[in-house]
Amino acid sequence: MGLRLYCFCEKVTIHLKNITMKKLILSIILGSAFMVSCGPKSVAVTGPKYTSSEQLAQGKTIFENSCNKCHGLPSPTKHDDQGWIKTLSRMAPRAKLNDDQHQMLYDYLISVNKK
Repeated sequence: MGLRLYCFCEKVTIHLKNITMKKLILSIILGSAFMVSCGPKSVAVTGPKYTSSEQLAQGKTIFENSCNKCHGLPSPTKHDDQGWIKTLSRMAPRAKLNDDQHQMLYDYLISVNKK
């Protein structure tokens, strides 16, 4: 009887270790995913880069086509330069803009804003 009790206790101990290890691994994976998801999504824009009328026209097209898919178009005067950097850093990944599109959109908005 003593041997059976020992084997049972050993099995319980091994089972608990497996559960604890699984929880630890799951916690690490979820924690890593949370940290990655909470970081800045895009920091492609730090200031104006494109100034040609062609690039600004592309920025306007991106603004009208990409931003309008999910919500109404905000006025370019809604934010100052730094406000647009912050807003676009959050929104550009949602609109699936690449870095150049992000930059052209920003440059369009601040060019209209300054007029």
